[in-house]
Amino acid sequence: MLRVLAVAACTFTTLALTGCATPSKPGATEGVESRTPTTTVSPTPAASSPAPSPAPDASKGRPRTASLTIPTIGLRDLRVVPYRGSPDDAPGTRIQNGGVAASPHGPRGGVGPGGVGNYLVTAHRTSSTRAFADLPALRAGDRVHVETAGTRYTYRIMRTRTTSFRSQRSLAQQSAAVPGHRGRRPTRAMITLSTCATPEDHANGNYWADQFGNPEHRIDKIGVLVGARDTRR
Repeated sequence: MLRVLAVAACTFTTLALTGCATPSKPGATEGVESRTPTTTVSPTPAASSPAPSPAPDASKGRPRTASLTIPTIGLRDLRVVPYRGSPDDAPGTRIQNGGVAASPHGPRGGVGPGGVGNYLVTAHRTSSTRAFADLPALRAGDRVHVETAGTRYTYRIMRTRTTSFRSQRSLAQQSAAVPGHRGRRPTRAMITLSTCATPEDHANGNYWADQFGNPEHRIDKIGVLVGARDTRR
């Protein structure tokens, strides 16, 4: 009896050392590893499933002269002139009086075309060439194109914001790196297109104006960069 138990123990130990298990098929031999070759499954080619679209390339935010096109309101190749200052200050108003758009940059302004942060563009609605006469008609989803230095940046309008020239807090939010959120760190390239709300203010009996003739309220269209294309190719 002791001998039988010893043999059984030895057999069990041998099976454990060889990594064998109870055979699943009738007639299989205990203690013998399967010789079935391992099949390597190749990964599915990347072409079978479309890769995610890359994020649009932002610029370094350098201020540059640019041209602005907004197809939905029929605006084509409006010249945008950069200057150091704040939205609709004296230098900015003079630029707009010339019939083009102005883009302030610096500590109280924004970034250049395609830059991470807030690219500010202002133009007249009711005077000069009335470049932004139809800006209030822009809706969420509309596209805005800015072309400069061989690159065409495309922004998608996201929302509308109203700025009050009688509120320093509102003005600070307008030119914030993240439009409407002073102090927030920007992570993407955005745009603010701004024009006066003169007809709306006058309709409400509000005839207030600053020293440059700007009414109290501005209509701001806020957008985010969704594409960048090299136009030199």
